Amino acid sequence: MNDDNKVNTGHHIEDKKLIINARKPVGRLGRKILERMNKSHEMMARWGVSHFNILPDSIILDIGCGGGKNIERFAKLIKTGKVIGIDYSEISVEKSIEINKKAIEAGKVNIIQASVSEMPFENETFDIVTGFETIYFWPDFINDLKEVNRVMKKGGLVFFCNEAVYREGEMEKYDDLVELLDMKIYSEEVLKEALEKTGFIDFIAYIDNINDWICVLARKS
Repeated sequence: MNDDNKVNTGHHIEDKKLIINARKPVGRLGRKILERMNKSHEMMARWGVSHFNILPDSIILDIGCGGGKNIERFAKLIKTGKVIGIDYSEISVEKSIEINKKAIEAGKVNIIQASVSEMPFENETFDIVTGFETIYFWPDFINDLKEVNRVMKKGGLVFFCNEAVYREGEMEKYDDLVELLDMKIYSEEVLKEALEKTGFIDFIAYIDNINDWICVLARKS
């Protein structure tokens, strides 16, 4: 093996370690991936949120808030409402707090470390629940959706946005990523079925075929 190959292998290992942090950011590489995701997910996030309205008094929960960019976005759109962010990664919570410091001090935002599987909120708390690039990693999708349903007000909106959508016979390009991150990529049909099974109605999906983005919306019945 020549020196070039050694260098390339080293970079490859470093890249792998960085990418693994997309699931649950930790340490220096965790902070690095959060900064990268805040930038690289921005176009998808803007596209996604263009499909629903946020009212000045909306109470919003962002699950898997990552680097806190979407919390920042929502905080600018509310007046008397509130934005809560949760993430099971300590580093993600720190980063989200860092970039939303003023909104937190103003009482518009709160960010806590918590899991989607057991959220520390009362029943029927939120008008809107969002998840950007996060449902791939939920440990028990159906039970976790039931927990989402529990914390939502009747008629409340749930919204998920992903950079990957499952298509039969077209998934080889994701094989390495799926294996590395132990993630699940969902099709529109599976998302519809799962949401309807857990008490949601009025399912709508939008797909950007150029980028392979998907966002779905549904309401609590």
